[in-house]
Amino acid sequence: MKVLVIGNGGREHALAWKLLQSPNVHQVTCVPGNGGTASLQRCQNLALNIQDFEGIARFALVNNVSLVVVGPEAPLAEGITDYLQQQGLTVFGPTQAGAQIEASKSWAKELMQTVGIPTAESAVFTELAPAVAYVRRQGAPIVVKADGLAAGKGVTVATTVEEAEAAIAAALGGQFGAAGHRVVIEECLQGREVSVLAVTDGLTIRPLLPAQDHKRIGEGDTGANTGGMGAYAPAPLVTPALMQRIQTEVLEPAIAALRQRQIDYRGILYAGLMITPSGDPKVVEFNCRFGDPETQVVLPLLETPLEELMLACAQQRLADFPALSWRPGAAVCVVVAAGGYPGDYQKGKVIQGLAEAEARGAIVFHAGTQRKPQGIVTDGGRVLGVTATGETFDGAIAAAYTAIEAIYFDNMYYRRDIGYQVKTAPTPLL
Repeated sequence: MKVLVIGNGGREHALAWKLLQSPNVHQVTCVPGNGGTASLQRCQNLALNIQDFEGIARFALVNNVSLVVVGPEAPLAEGITDYLQQQGLTVFGPTQAGAQIEASKSWAKELMQTVGIPTAESAVFTELAPAVAYVRRQGAPIVVKADGLAAGKGVTVATTVEEAEAAIAAALGGQFGAAGHRVVIEECLQGREVSVLAVTDGLTIRPLLPAQDHKRIGEGDTGANTGGMGAYAPAPLVTPALMQRIQTEVLEPAIAALRQRQIDYRGILYAGLMITPSGDPKVVEFNCRFGDPETQVVLPLLETPLEELMLACAQQRLADFPALSWRPGAAVCVVVAAGGYPGDYQKGKVIQGLAEAEARGAIVFHAGTQRKPQGIVTDGGRVLGVTATGETFDGAIAAAYTAIEAIYFDNMYYRRDIGYQVKTAPTPLL
């Protein structure tokens, strides 16, 4: 079969890499892809804009593509699944109505509150004065979120009222464009965050391995929020008993609530959770797609053929699909970024040592890269995701950092403490 992957990040490189491991997948095409996908055997990049739904559909139909996998949230929110399905294509990814669960935080909050999914208390505002008054009544710490899509950067965890007021003014003042014309202000949940990505056909929902992301730019989880500076899986925090609670208290009610709204949701439902000090799961946010960099640690541990799992979701037969198979051990991904990220950064830096890093046992997933005549060059803020697996977390962490030592580009930056919460922790039995 032929598969079309939409997107150009580390997540999409990981998806293409995993799909190509199956003997059933003959060819993967990435739109537009990156320097890493361009280097995969039986994979090609197609220089189309991901907003060019007509061009994507035409290519898929002419080339007999069996499955389209949509990576990023933006085209899902803009209705790419609806358009491609109307052309008779099979798509893994929710429709525009389903993608609202990420594209509008206020819509998602209302959905959660309707069916009693545990989440933070919140209020929604479109004007500065009432929002500021609310913050002053509630006090800090408090969380300010742009309602719409802001590339993972629209959330401020404010430690002071003044910081919250500044975040509200920035969002409503246009920092995030239309995404910030409405803000959600919510209580600051305490505990540890975990990501649970689940596959669903709209009727049945099955979780993948739980992962832990590192959102902050600085070591010790300090500094600005980013799209993610690293991840590990499986997160030991999520015991089998806790996963069962997440299944019954979060995932199944969410799919039921979508069905109540006549939304046929097929793809990934990603629950960003806070596990409170008392051990209770609360939803921080829902996403409508694979996480990045969580995908880069979940897929290397998956033994079930990915295209078979995706087709079962797209064709609404997940209930009859066999139990998912996982390899034992742990996976760790360390993101290598351009200096200055998540602020201003430079592009076009030649990357050295990629082959040597992989020779040391890592999988180097490309995020912001392009293949040029002079070699692979940087083309984004998050440039690479260096992933390693091992029998233990210590082994996987050590292998990832050993591989990174072989990589160089001008002004590269990475956190040196990815996985610190599980260092020396036993790897849980699956």
